[in-house]
Amino acid sequence: MQSVQGGAGLVVVTVAVVGLVVRQQLRTRPVRRNGSLIAPAVLGVLGVAGIAFGIASVVKSRPLTLLPLALLVVSLAVAAGFGVVRARTVRVWHGPQGEVLRKGSAATTAWWLASVAVHGALGLWIDHLAGAGVLGAVSVYAYLAIGLGTQNVLVRGRAAAL
Repeated sequence: MQSVQGGAGLVVVTVAVVGLVVRQQLRTRPVRRNGSLIAPAVLGVLGVAGIAFGIASVVKSRPLTLLPLALLVVSLAVAAGFGVVRARTVRVWHGPQGEVLRKGSAATTAWWLASVAVHGALGLWIDHLAGAGVLGAVSVYAYLAIGLGTQNVLVRGRAAAL
């Protein structure tokens, strides 16, 4: 029963984090030199901690095999791919004072939702292959960090080219 409650808590926190990220994406805001990398950095720290915790949760019951780790790497590569796709859906333009602005679209939101759904499926598969623990589930923060970081770097590149 305790693992079900912990899993529900992770889902609630993940939905809240993704909701905040998507909400921020839909606001018109300036493209800042460093600001767009703060959230991915914070998520990255949580992601490293989550993966360490996930590995520990598996190895306390059984050895961790190569297959779940390989699928975890694939999952993180998929996150980067979604970041590339989402970056193309973000509008970038010069504002009235010459500043560069950005704003996500409905397509950005749709790609975020698809990305989270794909990670959910991959996370379940990772945990199934591991046979114990929550490595796939807790890797969500690393997944979000890589996807958001990739998206933000590409949007910043487009902004610099204006």
